[in-house]
Amino acid sequence: MTTKQQSRESTVLHNLNTIYPSIEEMYIDLHKHPELSMQEVQTSAKVASRLKDAGFEVTSGVGGTEVVGLLRNGPGPTIMLRGDMDALPLEEKTNLPYASTVKMKIARAT
Repeated sequence: MTTKQQSRESTVLHNLNTIYPSIEEMYIDLHKHPELSMQEVQTSAKVASRLKDAGFEVTSGVGGTEVVGLLRNGPGPTIMLRGDMDALPLEEKTNLPYASTVKMKIARAT
């Protein structure tokens, strides 16, 4: 590894340590308050807010509750990432302090 690569890696890891508490807080919050597919109203709002705060152009309500964040960095290749934010309707039995206790009704098609 070159000195330049080591310096870049050190910067990324330092920044990660700086933002980790905020990321962990969001993870715990989302874990405690899961929402089923196409019902992720609060989750979408939280993700959109975080993306806006980070400087992304944000489009909400895509396909219902989906969020698109665009970070422009000049001409060149484009990288796209996708993440799911819906939860499964399962009882959580982890005994974690942030385990979800949310109960939701699943809408059934008639």
